[in-house]
Amino acid sequence: MKKYIIFGASKGLGDAFVKGLPKQGDQVWVVSRNRPSSLDLEDGVKRIWIQADLSQQEASSRIADAVAEDVIDVIIYNVGIWEQDGFEDDYNFDNDEPAEIARIIQVNITSTITCIQSLLPNIRKSEAGKIIFIGSTAGLDHTNNSQVSFVASKFGLRGITNALREHVRQDQIAVTCINPGELAAEIPYEEGAEKALSAYDSTRIPVQDILSLVTCVIGLSKAACVKEINIPAMQDTNA
Repeated sequence: MKKYIIFGASKGLGDAFVKGLPKQGDQVWVVSRNRPSSLDLEDGVKRIWIQADLSQQEASSRIADAVAEDVIDVIIYNVGIWEQDGFEDDYNFDNDEPAEIARIIQVNITSTITCIQSLLPNIRKSEAGKIIFIGSTAGLDHTNNSQVSFVASKFGLRGITNALREHVRQDQIAVTCINPGELAAEIPYEEGAEKALSAYDSTRIPVQDILSLVTCVIGLSKAACVKEINIPAMQDTNA
C-alpha cells in the first residue's frame, strides 16, 4: 500500500496521475481548488480531497493540517500557471501586469517551497520516499520561450529540486524533476493515448507517457535517485 499526495489534481496531467498511478488499496490526497471528478471513482483507491488555493499563503498549513501525522510515500507536485495569452502568437512581456507576475511566482515558486517544507515530516516516515516535481521544457537552458515569469519559475523549480535533494539526502528521499514539452492535456486520461495522438497528429505528448515515467521513478528502490528527466515533444523545436 502506498500513500500519495498529488497537487494540481483536478484536470489534465494531475487528473491522470490521480486516476492512473494508485492501485487498489492505495490512498491519495488530491489537492486542487475545484472538486475533481476522480473522487467519484470506485476502484478500491481511497481518495481524499484537500481544497486549497495555492495563490494564498495559508495553503501550505491547510494542506499539512489535512494530512496531520500520516505517512506520505510519494509527493507529486504538478503545479504551474502562466501569463495570460502566454503561449499565443501575440504575447508580449511588456504588457504583463505586476500583480500577474507576483501571482505566477507565488503559485509556481513560493507555494512549492512552503508546501513541500510542511510535508517533510510526513514523507520522512516513508521507507522509500519520493518527491517528484513536474517542470517544463520552457525552464531548460537555450529554449526560445519569451514568457519571462513562467520561464523563470520553471527554471527556479529545477533549483528547488537540486537544493531539496541535498537537504533530504540523509533521509534517503529521492527528489526528481520531470520536464515535459507540450502535452495533450485536454484529452481526458480515460480516453487513452491513441485519442491524444490522433487529436494532435502526434505533435503533443499523451499524458500516459508522463504517467509511465513517473511510475518507473516511483518503482525504483531507495538506493536509486533520478535527478532530472527532459521529455520534449518530438516536433517541439523550442526544446
